[in-house]
Amino acid sequence: MSWERQVSIKSKSELEIMRRAGEINAEALQAAADATIPGAKTADLNAAAEEVLKKHGVYSPFKNYPGAYPYPASTTISVNEELVHGIPGNRKLKEGDIVSIDCGTVLEGFVADSAISVPVGAVTEATLNLLRVTEESLYIGIEKMVPGNRVGDVSSAIQQFVESKGYYVTREYTGHGVGRKMHEGPQVPNYGVAGRGILLRPGMTIALEPMVLVGTPATKVLRDQWTVISYDKSLTAHFEHSVAVTENGPMVLTLLKDGRKPGRKL
Repeated sequence: MSWERQVSIKSKSELEIMRRAGEINAEALQAAADATIPGAKTADLNAAAEEVLKKHGVYSPFKNYPGAYPYPASTTISVNEELVHGIPGNRKLKEGDIVSIDCGTVLEGFVADSAISVPVGAVTEATLNLLRVTEESLYIGIEKMVPGNRVGDVSSAIQQFVESKGYYVTREYTGHGVGRKMHEGPQVPNYGVAGRGILLRPGMTIALEPMVLVGTPATKVLRDQWTVISYDKSLTAHFEHSVAVTENGPMVLTLLKDGRKPGRKL
């Protein structure tokens, strides 16, 4: 089945459900970010996010997601060279680390999906620059999510900005449609050619997620069969929002209730 046939157009009422799911998801990410301190275990960050989900009576679609074996947590916690899909556990965070936190929320049958990368304590200026460029590339991509543009316009904008700053985008992992399922159409790579790809239409909802690497676009999967790292073990960062295409411009669905983005000021 083609990615275009998997696109799900959402009504205004369905977008409102997704926005409420996104607020909860942002709250869970913020709780995990607040727990991101030197000495904390990656499992502590997952526990903080799960407390928020439990409080709201929702769950994460990540938990038990099928793979080599069912994914065991509600979040993915990826540290330094770990790009995505890191499994929370007993690893202790150190001053200077980067931690990428990805969380999903299901509310009334609709999914919100977003991610942030946060520094642990004091980090180098080079590390901060990586975080800032990755986050800015997300918003540059979001700006292109308007009716009449194509997926390639979004992908190309992200790629051009990231590469102009001397970094790389992964080729193996992409953004994706989100809504009634965690993974819907269209597939949205972080690289591409402007003017190509599926046409963006009002009601489409996409989890846009730049995944940026310092030393190489190449990745490999660890023996746990989930964690993806940069092939040369250089630093990585990851930011993500669920976004709706509307007649009035892009609508970010995964902000905090007061309209702020979750995470830390960089």
